[in-house]
Amino acid sequence: MKTVYLKASDEQAIKTAAAFLKQGQLVVFATDTLYGVAAAVDDAAAIDALYRAKGRPDQKGIPVLLSDASALVQVARDVPDLARELSARFWPGPLTLILPRRHELPANLSADENVAVRMPENAVACAIIREAGGAVAATSANRSGEPPARNAEEAMKALGGLVAAIVDGGEVTHGIASTIVDCTASPPVILRHGPLTADDLALPA
Repeated sequence: MKTVYLKASDEQAIKTAAAFLKQGQLVVFATDTLYGVAAAVDDAAAIDALYRAKGRPDQKGIPVLLSDASALVQVARDVPDLARELSARFWPGPLTLILPRRHELPANLSADENVAVRMPENAVACAIIREAGGAVAATSANRSGEPPARNAEEAMKALGGLVAAIVDGGEVTHGIASTIVDCTASPPVILRHGPLTADDLALPA
């Protein structure tokens, strides 16, 4: 597969990237934390292709990126009040929430009844996601076990020839993966420490 290289500053890049996603293709773009590789969230075949491109174990699941907090209802159900409070305070931003997933989502999105969700603080990423329907399945743009990509060159080296397009949005802001909070636990548990600390979130470490 020939990977198309797009510049985020090109006014057609967003529509082109979203069109690839709607066609079941994989697309790489910058978020605020790292570069991500995305697939249509409602397309089981595209999600399978995402696992294969990364060499990702099936049991790890694929997170979901949203264009707007209001799109949360597309992928999650029974959202706890604390999760709504955290999303209101820290979205867009480097916070991923584990929530009960909607049953109509493809089974291969995750190995259990939950889904990891966040809204990135990157205008181009959110515009692509919005154009693609409001939510995409996305994980870091690298082969599993290898360092995550922080710029388009690293993403191309890792996934060139395995994805339809890479949108060059420059160097990412944070350069480390998001903080993950499991909101299905009571009280919520921080599963991965990232840019946001337990103190930031007012949660137990």
